[in-house]
Amino acid sequence: MATLVKKIISTAKAPAAIGPYSQAVLVDRTMYIAGQLGMDPASGQLVLGGAKEQAKQALQNIGEILKAAGCDYGNVVKTTVLMADMKDFDDVNEIYKQFFKCNFPARAAYQVAALPKGARVEIEAVAVHGPLQDASA
Repeated sequence: MATLVKKIISTAKAPAAIGPYSQAVLVDRTMYIAGQLGMDPASGQLVLGGAKEQAKQALQNIGEILKAAGCDYGNVVKTTVLMADMKDFDDVNEIYKQFFKCNFPARAAYQVAALPKGARVEIEAVAVHGPLQDASA
């Protein structure tokens, strides 16, 4: 059996991990991006403005991690959106579709009891490294 290569992806343009985990891990062509809060990478603090602004910053952070691996939002095949309050669902969707415009990734969205640092939103992603060709089902 062939050995797969595991590569840690890291960038200073996204917030540093706030625990014992990596920003992303690339195994073969699959990249697992850790949950991103709406934290400003420079200050390490949550952005102001509630769920909408935190979702925007979380997705920008994901974009920087994707870029560090030579990818973009088109490489994302699955996301998970965690919200402190499901009432933020429509606001988060409004921001989400600014980053994913067509051929949307598969997604799950949950309300959770709490998120780190009192965040309103956390988003994780799975992406495929390298060129992808969209095909109709």
